Amino acid sequence: MAQAKKPAAKKPTAKKTVEPQNIEEAAAILPEATKVAAPKSAVKKWEYKDRLYELTGYKRPIVYSMPTRHSKNVSLLYFDENKGHQRELRYATNQRSCFVDEQEGPVTLGRIVFRDGQLSVPKENVPLQQLLSLYHPYTLEGRIKEYKPEAIAEAQVENIEFELEAMNLAKSMDIDQAEAIMRVELGSKVSKMSSKELKRDLLVFARNNPELFIELADDENVHLRNIGIRAVEADIISLSGDNRTFSFGSTGRKLMTVPFDEHPYSALAAYFKTDEGMEVLNAIEKRL
Repeated sequence: MAQAKKPAAKKPTAKKTVEPQNIEEAAAILPEATKVAAPKSAVKKWEYKDRLYELTGYKRPIVYSMPTRHSKNVSLLYFDENKGHQRELRYATNQRSCFVDEQEGPVTLGRIVFRDGQLSVPKENVPLQQLLSLYHPYTLEGRIKEYKPEAIAEAQVENIEFELEAMNLAKSMDIDQAEAIMRVELGSKVSKMSSKELKRDLLVFARNNPELFIELADDENVHLRNIGIRAVEADIISLSGDNRTFSFGSTGRKLMTVPFDEHPYSALAAYFKTDEGMEVLNAIEKRL
C-alpha cells in the first residue's frame, strides 16, 4: 500500500529589514540592554561677555592687588566636589584655565589689580573671569562680587514694592495702632505728639524700615503693650518701682506679678490674653 506523501514544510519568511534613516531611529530598534542614554552636560555653558567686578567692603582703596597664586602665606585653593580634593589656583595670562593641574608649558603670571574698587575684565579673558566669578577664595568669602545690573534692579524693585506695601499700610492705620508701633520706636515721647506728628513719623518709619514696620503691625503684643503703657500713664494701673508687680491704681490691689527676667509690659501683654486678663483689658479700654 502506497504511503501518502507528507506536505513539504514551509520555509520561514525572511524579515524585511528597514534601514534606519537617522540616529533616533537606530536607537529605537536597538535591544533594551544595548541602549545607552545620551550624555548630559553637567557644566553650565560659560557666557562670553565683558564683566565688571567690585570690592564689597566700605573701604575702596585707589589700588588694591589680589593674590594670584597659592603660597604658604596665602591659600589659593578650591575644593572640587566632583574630583573630591583641593585644587590649586593660579592666574596665568598665557593659559586657558585657572587651575594649575590643567595648565601646560611655560607660565606667565598675571596680576589682579582693582582700581577705585573696580576691575573690568573683557570677554576674551575667560580664565580670569572664571577665577573671579567662581573659584577665588575672596569671591567665596564675599569680599568681591560681579556687578550684575539685572540682579541689582530686581532687588531694588523688590525693596520698593516692600516699601510701598509698608507705607500703604501706614496710611490706612488707625491712630491707636500707629501709637503702639511708634512707641516701640520712640518710647514715651509718643504721648506728647500730635496726631499729625505721629502720622508723619509713622510714614517715615514705614519708608525707612518697611520690614520691621510690617513685623510690628502684625504683632498683636505691640498693641497690648501700648495699652498697658497708656494705662500706667493714666494711673489706671501702676507698676512697682522694682518692675515686678502690677496693681490697680485706685485700690492698690495686686493685678499680677512679672515673671523673673521678663520685660514687665511683655508680661502684661501675655496676661491680657488670659481669661482673667481679657476682663481687665476690657475695663481698661473703656477708661482710656
